[in-house]
Amino acid sequence: MYPRPFVSSLFVAAALACASNAHADAPPRAAAPARAAAPPTAAQIRALGDAFADVADKVSPAVVQIDVTVTSGDASAMRWFRADATTRGMGSGVIFSSDGAILTNNHVIEDARAINVRLKDGRTLPGRVVGRDPATDLAVLRVDAKNLPVANFADSDVARVGEWVVAIGSPFGLGHTVTTGVLSAKGRGGVGVNAIEDYLQTDASINPGNSGGPLVNLDGQVLGINTMIVSKGQGIGLAVPSNIARRVATQILKTGHVERAWIGIGLQDLTPQIAAEIPAAPSTGALVNSVVASGPAAKANLEPGDVIALVAGKPVADAQDVIRQVFLHDVGDVLPVEVVRGGKRYQTKVTLEARRESSPPPLPVEKPSSGQSGLGIMVRDVADPAQRASSTQNPASKLSQIIGIVPDSPADRAGLKRGDIVLEADFVRQPSASQVETAAKDGRLLLRVRRQGSTFYTAVR
Repeated sequence: MYPRPFVSSLFVAAALACASNAHADAPPRAAAPARAAAPPTAAQIRALGDAFADVADKVSPAVVQIDVTVTSGDASAMRWFRADATTRGMGSGVIFSSDGAILTNNHVIEDARAINVRLKDGRTLPGRVVGRDPATDLAVLRVDAKNLPVANFADSDVARVGEWVVAIGSPFGLGHTVTTGVLSAKGRGGVGVNAIEDYLQTDASINPGNSGGPLVNLDGQVLGINTMIVSKGQGIGLAVPSNIARRVATQILKTGHVERAWIGIGLQDLTPQIAAEIPAAPSTGALVNSVVASGPAAKANLEPGDVIALVAGKPVADAQDVIRQVFLHDVGDVLPVEVVRGGKRYQTKVTLEARRESSPPPLPVEKPSSGQSGLGIMVRDVADPAQRASSTQNPASKLSQIIGIVPDSPADRAGLKRGDIVLEADFVRQPSASQVETAAKDGRLLLRVRRQGSTFYTAVR
């Protein structure tokens, strides 16, 4: 293994040399004898480092940390446990509009009963759900704030494999962490996690908590929304391309949901083995394996066995190319399609229709209150189990214990549970049950609670 400084210098030298050659304006010259690239100067290395620092300075103010209280005991990669034994979700997001719209992953807020958004300026604001799109694993939140810094989105279609990228987010709660790498690949699909898969791949370090944060280029523009890692590999992170993310976010902000175009066919990649059995089949394409009766494709006379060679004038390499083109068009758009059938090429036009998709069920945080007056908490006085009476003249002190929680009430959403011991209510220590009830009458309550040997604060409102 090479020493780290040597590998780093060699890599930087090659990168700088390639960049210099790519932008050279001089006419071509006769090939010169091969020679080793000159090592980068200190100024060149500093310039490269400054480029990454400039990106962080430009984009970080538009990146947020998202803290979520969830309903289940899920301890997945995006969940972690605090001392209060309440399950929390952790993720990132990017500010989409200056009036408080925030784009993140749907899985970050899955099962959320409370959502808080931490801004770069130190503010923590409650977040409410505007809309979700599980098919792309995207969601839009909103906070009550104005004049927020907004991230600029790049055209992910023109991004180049091999270009530098920067990921910004809150891995394991470490807010505004910056990691670097390259764009490893485009158009990754077939992962089998979401219904719509057309990912950017990167080797920039992405960890639990980065989900929902931006993957940006050296111009400080968002190329994608970091979504997942391939746990069996190293340096394999996937992001939803900016063109898809921007389209989904815009629709959610406009209508609260996503209306997706539908072509009504089943597709698979055209493999060399299958192509060998089809007369005059192209070397690449997408093979139609099913057609929905009375669907858009059926109306355009597409049939099983057709090989789609062109969509919207663009060559089709695999099934993912067709899916991508359909997704990037609107309902009602007419899509020119060229197919190979029986050794001949045919042109047809497909008028895209709306996909029939059911709306995702509301999250706990979106459900209306139970309708019962108050905060939904019932308490009684009990002897403090942490203390023992030394004699009949010195009885154990009294505390209030939660004996009931109304489902979907403010107390339930704050994570309180039956059996919790209330140590403090609105800064009154060791409150009686009547004092807790009195403090709750104004519709808000700050409690310090003991549960199974752990102590924590929670706000009920």
